[in-house]
Amino acid sequence: MKNQITNAISDFFFEYETPRQVLVRNRRVGVVCRIIQLVVLAYIIGWVFIYEKGYQSTDIAVGSVFTKMKGVGYTSINGSERVWDVADYVFPSQGDASFVVMTNYIITEGQQMGKCPELHGKHNCSSNADCEGGSFKRTGHGQMTGECVDETKTCQVLAWCPVEDDLVIPDPPMLMSAENYTLFIKNSVTFPLFGVSRSNLVEGIDAGYIRKCLYHPENAPLCPIFRLGDIVKLSGFNFETIATVGGAIGVVVDWTCNFDVAVTHCKPKYTFHGLYGNPAETDKVRASVGYNFRYAQHYMEDRIPKRTLFKVFGIRFDIIVQSLARKFDIIPTLTAIGSGVGIFGVATVVCDLVLLYLLPKRAFYKNMKFKYTDTHAQQDSEWLGLETSDCCPFDANARQGQGTGQTDDPDSEAGSTETEVPKK
Repeated sequence: MKNQITNAISDFFFEYETPRQVLVRNRRVGVVCRIIQLVVLAYIIGWVFIYEKGYQSTDIAVGSVFTKMKGVGYTSINGSERVWDVADYVFPSQGDASFVVMTNYIITEGQQMGKCPELHGKHNCSSNADCEGGSFKRTGHGQMTGECVDETKTCQVLAWCPVEDDLVIPDPPMLMSAENYTLFIKNSVTFPLFGVSRSNLVEGIDAGYIRKCLYHPENAPLCPIFRLGDIVKLSGFNFETIATVGGAIGVVVDWTCNFDVAVTHCKPKYTFHGLYGNPAETDKVRASVGYNFRYAQHYMEDRIPKRTLFKVFGIRFDIIVQSLARKFDIIPTLTAIGSGVGIFGVATVVCDLVLLYLLPKRAFYKNMKFKYTDTHAQQDSEWLGLETSDCCPFDANARQGQGTGQTDDPDSEAGSTETEVPKK
């Protein structure tokens, strides 16, 4: 028992195992092997290292966005002139990354709480039986009183009266001047993994440049001031169409940086995407087009609470920051190389399948690749008390021949049965 433990420990520390290799001289198999290896090599170099940049580590930035609108609009309705500034047409007014610029509106002035007929088409009636008192209609303006107004043939409601009439949307839009408003975007990002902070006010963008620049994708791609009409055009829409009923546009600030070069090369790229819908579609095939919301200005008149209701149609702008920074790192490099070396094993697997199952001489190659042992014959010889040298002269001679170099084929024992008992 002690000898067995000693031998096991000795074998563990002082022996080295290596797989046996068979060199196969076959042109077809050799060509297949090399083609597969070339494909794997092209994948590793072309896709993993060049395209996917597997030798670099990546990081995503954290950042903030600040916006500011500038511009003045003018309207004249029934002889009533009005000037609209930023405080009137931007919602909300805090300079968030998501905001709405009003381009069209419907005003209902002098509303006060009372009873009045519902708008035609909201809840028509022919008698009081058609108006269930105390009930509401989802698209209505108030609570039904149970009376049918003969003049309008609509149900009477308890609501802010007169009710809003929004069936006709002003066209062209009331604030077409919004096309010339300007948007200033200030964005800063930080890549924590690499300890790098950047701002879209990059080198060369100073106060003097900002005062006179206006964004252009080719002539001024780094200018942070954008004309609303240009944004809508670059997103693929017509300004008058989207200003009439409203819409949504995404402004993407893309920070894709390679920190293996100078940090000053890390600059933002602006792209614009219409979230309003597909520009190629017509309004008739789209459901619920546009963007609108309501807000009210409340006031007191002769001690009676009243309000002015605005239905606002506008363009919603969403400033979206996306980022990806890369830099050389030895760990992903070694990981990519190791995985690539492992993929080279595919060539061996494919070639083994061709050798063992497809070629005419597959039985010959199978005998060359695998070495068989007959455990039953060995157990029978041990039971009879025969020594290995007595029962297996062929195996001993083969080993002796290999040691002296007298055999013609060094792989001749590959297909032999190791413990074959000779006939006496």
